[in-house]
Parts: sequence; C-alpha cells; structure tokens
Amino acid sequence: MSFIFYFFLFVFFIVCILLIFIVLMQDSKSMGLGASFGDDTRDSVFGTATADVLKKITIYFATIFLISCLILSFWSSGLGRKRALEKEKAEKVFFEKEEK
Repeated sequence: MSFIFYFFLFVFFIVCILLIFIVLMQDSKSMGLGASFGDDTRDSVFGTATADVLKKITIYFATIFLISCLILSFWSSGLGRKRALEKEKAEKVFFEKEEK
C-alpha cells in the first residue's frame, strides 16, 4: 500500500509542477512568462487559439490537483490514525509486560 501512496504522491508533485508552468505561460495583462518564449505571444505551437487551449489545460490540471489534494489528505490522515492506533497498542502491550 505504501508504494501506491508514494506513487500517487509523485504524480501529485508532477501535476503541481505542470500546473505552475501552465499558469505562468498564460497571457496576463503585463504579458507574463509567456512573452519570454517568443517575441509575439500570439504566434504559438497550438495556433491562434492558444489562450483557449491553455485555459482548458489549466482547468483540467487544476481539477486533477484539487481531487488529488483531497485524496492524499484523507489517505494520509487514515495512515496517521492507523499508526497512532498501532503505537498505542504497542505501548499498552509494553506496559502490561512491565507490570508483570
């Protein structure tokens, strides 16, 4: 189970990094980071509708980001509760042995 958790965590970090770059590549009022990839931000690999494509990609990645945040949050809290119960049980056994 820990392999799946860490794999999902790795995918989450990749989504975070991609989301950051996609947001920075979008046109802003002051031309943003998108202007650093060329002289004219209207010319792009995706064609003339780059803003629409980047907006859609941003929405998809933001949705994946939010869903994965929730999943990792619930998953890690469940793992924390499980570890706390195991620790409590181990302490109880230890103290029972010590009393005998």
